[in-house]
Amino acid sequence: MELGMVGLGRMGANMAERLVKGGHKVAGFDPGADARRAASANGIAAVASLAALAAALPVPRVLWLMVPAGKITEDTVEALLPLLAPGDVVVDGGNSNYKDTLRRARRYAERGVGYVDCGTSGGVWGLKEGYSMMIGGDEKTVESLRPIFETLAPAKDQGWGRVGPAGSGHFTKMVHNGIEYGMMQAYAEGFSILKHKEEFALDLHQIGEIWRTGSVVRSWLLDLATDALGKNPNLDGIAPYVVDSGEGRWTVNAALELNVSAPVITLSLMERFRSRDSDSFADKLLASLRNEFGGHAIKKE
Repeated sequence: MELGMVGLGRMGANMAERLVKGGHKVAGFDPGADARRAASANGIAAVASLAALAAALPVPRVLWLMVPAGKITEDTVEALLPLLAPGDVVVDGGNSNYKDTLRRARRYAERGVGYVDCGTSGGVWGLKEGYSMMIGGDEKTVESLRPIFETLAPAKDQGWGRVGPAGSGHFTKMVHNGIEYGMMQAYAEGFSILKHKEEFALDLHQIGEIWRTGSVVRSWLLDLATDALGKNPNLDGIAPYVVDSGEGRWTVNAALELNVSAPVITLSLMERFRSRDSDSFADKLLASLRNEFGGHAIKKE
């Protein structure tokens, strides 16, 4: 197939390269000249504008968006619409909020343009290993894109599928990321407990390697944690500051809206917030309260 990739950062460029290696013809746009040059070196026909990208594609066009969620995606979606014609299809492969996706799909449908949401997981390893894709949209439209999904996936019949109508792909990926928050937090806490048992002088990398085979807690996240501990056993030079992409917040909000108890995901999100507070007022107040009611000593700064 022929398609256009909008966004040639780490994910977009790798996905475009995997598609080219799979026999597809890919044109691409990115506002950064360096990104366009790097993509060109990997067989992608990079162009300098969205208009040029639309013009470079055969009708009906297929465009895949791999840009940050939020304003950038919104601006890109709005800028593309006047350039497209009925029968064209846009795939949003980023981490958009599913509620935004529902709105955008309706807007595109009014113009006869297909809008498919594809929650994508795989990170920087996807170029080699393939991507997990949770796809939402019209069944016939998704089926027309099958060759693209089969090439991007780990295998033609594995790691991808249409999960439901428009919005369902991004909703599923949102929950996927919420689960990821909880799993990452559990690994972090478990290894921290092991680290603090100083009398045993435990080798965390060794333990990770043991768990990777046969253990019920084995996973790709454990593989990555073990690899990180092998490279840097004490995690020297890494600040204890954890950002969030927004999907954990959206998952917690969805749980509240649906009256679903999700304490692990919620607490893992709260822990990320806590990691950013280097001067915790709450902890200072806790220390003060202990001093007030029990006369407990306060540690001075």
